[in-house]
Amino acid sequence: MYRTLVIAALLTVAPIMSHAMGCSSGHSQQAMSCADGTVWDETARACVKVTG
Repeated sequence: MYRTLVIAALLTVAPIMSHAMGCSSGHSQQAMSCADGTVWDETARACVKVTG
C-alpha cells in the first residue's frame, strides 16, 4: 500500500514540476512581436512605446 501511495504521489507531482520548469530549462527563445508603435524591451521584458 505504501508503495502505491508513493507512486501515485510521484505521478501527480511530475507533470506539475515539468510544466514549472518549462520556461527556464534552456529552450530556444521564441520571437516576440509587439503592436505597432512599440518595441520589445529585454530589460522590462515587455513591449514599450517607441519614443522620439
